[in-house]
Amino acid sequence: MNTKLSWRDLTMGIALLAIGAFFALHPCGGQFLSPQNLSNLSIELAVTAILALGMLIVLLPGMIDLSVGSGVGMLGGIAAVLIIRPSYLLGIEMAGWPAPLALLMTMVVAVGVWMLMGMLIAHHKVPAFIITLGGLLVFQGVHFAVIRNSTIPVAPGGTDNLFSLLTTFYLSEWASYGVFVAVSALMVRAQLVNRRRRKAYGFKLEDPQLTFLKTFVAWQGLLLFVIVMNLHKGIPISVVILGGVAYLVEMITKHTPFGRYLYAIGGNEEAARLSGIPVKKVLIGAYMVMGIIVAITGFMQTAYGGYTTTTVGKLMELDAIAACVIGGTSLKGGRGSVLGVLFGALIMATLLNGMTLLAVSPELKLVARGGVLVLAVWMDVVISRKQSRVTA
Repeated sequence: MNTKLSWRDLTMGIALLAIGAFFALHPCGGQFLSPQNLSNLSIELAVTAILALGMLIVLLPGMIDLSVGSGVGMLGGIAAVLIIRPSYLLGIEMAGWPAPLALLMTMVVAVGVWMLMGMLIAHHKVPAFIITLGGLLVFQGVHFAVIRNSTIPVAPGGTDNLFSLLTTFYLSEWASYGVFVAVSALMVRAQLVNRRRRKAYGFKLEDPQLTFLKTFVAWQGLLLFVIVMNLHKGIPISVVILGGVAYLVEMITKHTPFGRYLYAIGGNEEAARLSGIPVKKVLIGAYMVMGIIVAITGFMQTAYGGYTTTTVGKLMELDAIAACVIGGTSLKGGRGSVLGVLFGALIMATLLNGMTLLAVSPELKLVARGGVLVLAVWMDVVISRKQSRVTA
């Protein structure tokens, strides 16, 4: 196992520290390191990172999804309308649906829609770029039609349903420390299982002292996070949801045949097909997973704003792609990791949060987001060329 830090790891770490230091030391950004803002940042990170994890699933086999931003708005809008004003969607006057039922039905719609896009891509060989670009426009139009170009609150009069609690509920102090203990135990178990498996297959083992040092540093970072969150209201439930999604995506991509198929298709689709991998089924499955994650993101983004309106989800697809590429995911497929995506999402969330604190104008925000995306793609191209030369 290669335990050395790559050039990308070092540059991205330095970039994150530089961005954080700039916003913390800027005269107008004095609240950047306050517990309240860091809590808000963690919620924003959760929303961005969850969508980026879904993008990882479709990027690994060499696909892409440009419709996720519009999908976030559409699905969040459908759920809000079913809870608050079902007559907008169903055409008849009736009481609002219970939040769990509305969220479940919206999730079913998401899986069906993204499965259809996956089938068009896999069975009819329509480029993913075209299908999802069309989806971007269709979903945006459906969103506007569902909410009738109006603003609909998530909950009437406050935070009294499951939908709104997705970004307004916080764990208690003791529950937060309980999460720390549970995650720490999972980290130790993962390290032990990994070492046992590598030893069973005769692979080189990492030095125990280095393993302990890395785990100890991770513990310290996690404990610091819990302490800071408890200075405000506790760990946001959004972060717990992010942890659950990240764990599931990690298990899927690294410990299941489906995940190995994703990497194989992205590395060489023709070779994967000849080796017996059901390429079409895997691609459709990847988009179905994407649909579930877009729905979750839509619920959280709409809940965080407190309402659904025409601007919800706008350009979120660019943030998701940028987070993946910054974290080392290749746009050509075959390369990417959950940890890298989380790191890339942290950079994007920190940048957006800091610019909001500094009251940066919307046009400059767009320039910054576009610049980060271009820089990330450029780095991906350069690194891919270097790797091709090494393997040649």
